[in-house]
Amino acid sequence: VQPVEAGGGLVQTGGSLTLSCQASGDGFAGYAVAWFRQAPGKEREFVSAFRWSGGTTYYADAVKGRFSISRDRANSAVHLQMNRLLPGDTAIYYCAIGRPITSTMRSVSAYYYWGQGTQVTVSS
Repeated sequence: VQPVEAGGGLVQTGGSLTLSCQASGDGFAGYAVAWFRQAPGKEREFVSAFRWSGGTTYYADAVKGRFSISRDRANSAVHLQMNRLLPGDTAIYYCAIGRPITSTMRSVSAYYYWGQGTQVTVSS
């Protein structure tokens, strides 16, 4: 299972972007799909996650109320709708796939398939 991200770009503060993650192979069945981000000089951090089978969603406090993660069954994809973007959201965003338990949902180490990343830049 190899995730592939799409949808990054440059946007002004307050703008919106939608990131998409599609998986090759058997798709997302049985997995959790997460978005992480990494800004220059910082550690990779959890943004949001979605359990494909149950539909449970998870968000980092920094994005709660602004970002929304959803499932696209028809295209075997997961979308991250990002609204009211801030300069602090500037980072490379990575899609990751794994089978974490609830307590490890936000842990980098719980995911074993990673995409190449897509750049999101928010200008002030």
